[in-house]
Amino acid sequence: MKKTLFSLAFVALFSTAATTTVSAQATKTVMVGGAPMYPTKNIVENAVNSKDHTTLVAAVKAAGLVETLQSAGPFTVFAPTNDAFAKLPAGTVETLVKAENKETLTKILTYHVVAGRMTASDLMKAIKAGKGTATLKTVSGGTLTAMAKGKTISLKDEKGGVSTVTIADVLQSNGVIHVIDSVVLPN
Repeated sequence: MKKTLFSLAFVALFSTAATTTVSAQATKTVMVGGAPMYPTKNIVENAVNSKDHTTLVAAVKAAGLVETLQSAGPFTVFAPTNDAFAKLPAGTVETLVKAENKETLTKILTYHVVAGRMTASDLMKAIKAGKGTATLKTVSGGTLTAMAKGKTISLKDEKGGVSTVTIADVLQSNGVIHVIDSVVLPN
């Protein structure tokens, strides 16, 4: 996967009120996996401290995506927990992190990333505008379908699997993480 896909630049014009809201959100520290996720740190700097994301961090390292996810972004990352990876068939993770499967692993991991910073509020607005669903273009080139039931956001992958956002709006210096309970898979 070429790094240029990750280097997409986005220009957003915010009103003064929106800037104030973003600034207020940017100071919010969220606990994930027993560790504080500081909005002043990047995605990788925070993720490595979460006990719930050790499998994801190992996979990111195996795929060679650490440098990319430390870059300016911004990125929206749907981060599966260790338990989410454990739902995959036995041996899947061990097979994917092998050097010969780097391309497949990279495709799966980048399928969990959307260019730009989409908070839960942004996702809800997109879902409402889409009359119940929002199509998200992933960095891998695939699509995820976001849906909401009440205030709960779910993602449907290209294979029909559904994952639920369990912790939203873990703000980072280079984007936002939403913790999810299942690995989403591209076609």
